[in-house]
Amino acid sequence: MRPDWDSYFMKIAYAVSERSTCDRALVGCVLVLEKRILTTGFNGSPMGQPHCEDVGHLMVDEHCVRTIHAETNAIIQAALHGVSTKGSTCYVTHLPCINCTKALINAGIARLVYSVAYRTDENAMNFLKAANIEICQKDYTPA
Repeated sequence: MRPDWDSYFMKIAYAVSERSTCDRALVGCVLVLEKRILTTGFNGSPMGQPHCEDVGHLMVDEHCVRTIHAETNAIIQAALHGVSTKGSTCYVTHLPCINCTKALINAGIARLVYSVAYRTDENAMNFLKAANIEICQKDYTPA
């Protein structure tokens, strides 16, 4: 049976998450426009910097600050390659944090599809609603 589009892109987001180099949360993100993948991103260190899996976590206030989140990495990839994200859908394995939420809003996403409600931030949810971004939780269990 063919998967629906949301299931298809969520499966890809989970495949992207396998590249994450910070094991505190293996997160993958896929930005899609008109059923075409624009960019992907996963949790990892800035280019040329050591990864958590190699040197350990850099913890500040219970957060690993060595890592750039998957959503931000997907947006950065779009910027590096001159790809507009306006009107796109963000498929992400975990509900975005407040900082990624703000970046996604400013990147012009129109829809957010996530699987895991990880550390739900009420302010982030309010920002998404105020920006008229459609929010959809898609139950997905990786194979």
